[in-house]
Amino acid sequence: MATVKQQENIILGTKKHIIKVARSLFSEYSYLGVSMSDIAKKLNITKTALYYHFTGKAEIYKKVLDDVFDGLNLVITEALQEKTSENKMSMFVRNYLDFGFKEKNIIKSLMLKLPPDNQQINKYTRKIREKTIDLVQPLIKEMFINKNKTKKIDSRFVASLLIGMMDGLLLEYSLLNKKIDSVKVSNQIIATLF
Repeated sequence: MATVKQQENIILGTKKHIIKVARSLFSEYSYLGVSMSDIAKKLNITKTALYYHFTGKAEIYKKVLDDVFDGLNLVITEALQEKTSENKMSMFVRNYLDFGFKEKNIIKSLMLKLPPDNQQINKYTRKIREKTIDLVQPLIKEMFINKNKTKKIDSRFVASLLIGMMDGLLLEYSLLNKKIDSVKVSNQIIATLF
């Protein structure tokens, strides 16, 4: 007979597996294109079993968004380890674009509002977007200080502009079904903004 700790580990492992499978489905078909039935079918379980672990699709999606944000946070943190602010910015833009292209439908959902009945998810995606802007804002400040452009520049606005610009490019490339050249685009964005 399994101990309580072993049972908790099994449940945690099951939840992680559900999130992994759901993430793949959401990434391919978007939030609106996936149902609880789709997730259960992909897992080869019943919807009842799925509801045992999660209250609904919104809860699963929030967990997926947390997982995606953790991955994005990791690639941003990796970029911030570079030596110079220019290298940090270049690596940040490349990493963001490469990550965004890989997770294109999830990143799209962070850009686009869902129907009003999904206010819970809309609010959560805004929160994730704000966290992303918070991560890049210090780098924007650093870039402007190094370029001696500190007068009347709102680094939060520029961080939001940069994220929006990259999200727009990701959306455009996704719609055109084209692969993005993150190195080339990174160089162009940095030359334009800084």
